[in-house]
Amino acid sequence: MLNIIKTNSEQQFNETGAGIIASLLQSNPRAILGLATGSTPVGVYEKLIELYKEGSVSFKQASSYNLDEYIGLPAGHPESYRRFMDEKLFNHIDILSENTHVPSGAAADPEQAAKDYTKLLDEVGQIDLQLLGLGHNGHIGFNEPGEELTGPPHVVKLEERTRLANARFFSSIDEVPTHALTMGIGSILQAKQILLMAKGEDKAEVIAKALKGPITTQCPASLLQTHSNVVVVVDQAAGRYL
Repeated sequence: MLNIIKTNSEQQFNETGAGIIASLLQSNPRAILGLATGSTPVGVYEKLIELYKEGSVSFKQASSYNLDEYIGLPAGHPESYRRFMDEKLFNHIDILSENTHVPSGAAADPEQAAKDYTKLLDEVGQIDLQLLGLGHNGHIGFNEPGEELTGPPHVVKLEERTRLANARFFSSIDEVPTHALTMGIGSILQAKQILLMAKGEDKAEVIAKALKGPITTQCPASLLQTHSNVVVVVDQAAGRYL
């Protein structure tokens, strides 16, 4: 079931996403959060920090598991997703460091790192809420379009379009990693609730394709149509075809 929420401003977009996460934490302080990186959730994290500082929400008993990480970047690299999460959220709230988990992109053996993350997620059980952004080619996490999709965490080769989209965060396209470690589609769909967020004119076609088009591995996000509890938050530009 898809619950689509169209927002009228950047502020409303961020407040809506943050409000959904905050409501979960207020009702279940021990919530297990699946978190995402990228430009889309930055404003949501800023709003969550505000809510924490004003005493409306606490992360002290919560835990988090991130979707993905570049392979080949150390945790302290400016563009690593661990660094992103620390700077954009974790360092500003009361979540315990040992309760935050990001796949290891610096591991000597990425395939083993994927197996280790799979084991970690299996031990946790169901994620209560999985936050997702949406790639221009329909990828969620770093699950790229293909003839088939992988269920558990795995190593993936990034499409050139994905690398180009992320090149704005690096000095040049040559610095963008070619591979990543990502939760698989199966891992994502196991979450109790999924919160998909997309904004901007450039996401309008792909969000419509994902939510209204055929379910196909060529648009990984279309598999969200098979989930029983998906909340979609879009701005007017991204949602114009919905």
